[in-house]
Amino acid sequence: MAVGAVVVDSGGRVLLVKRGQEPAAGTWSLPGGRVEPGESFEAAVVRELREETGLGARVVASLGCETVTSGGLIYAIHEHLLVPVDDSPPHAGDDAADVRWASRQDLISLAVTVEVVTVLERGIAHARSLGLTS
Repeated sequence: MAVGAVVVDSGGRVLLVKRGQEPAAGTWSLPGGRVEPGESFEAAVVRELREETGLGARVVASLGCETVTSGGLIYAIHEHLLVPVDDSPPHAGDDAADVRWASRQDLISLAVTVEVVTVLERGIAHARSLGLTS
């Protein structure tokens, strides 16, 4: 069991982390990671986001579950839409090699996978429907 965070700011940018370790080392993806025993999905996604980016955020909504196969393992990733609780800049921590806010146009140059883009688009659309972003 794992969680993923689609974090959007008021301008419609999304937060990405560059993975520092396997699986997917060197690729740009969503912040997230494993759920610890006894931890709710919401608590796990907020914790993982803080560990990887230093940002505090609140969960707005669940975005469903994605199944990902990597390194011979199957991960059930419970995706969530989050918004930052303040204007603090992100910084890479834990297993992230880098972190940055990205526009939709940046996703191509950063070689974000189609699967991640699909989740991001679902999160951005939901954020717009709630009036959280332009």
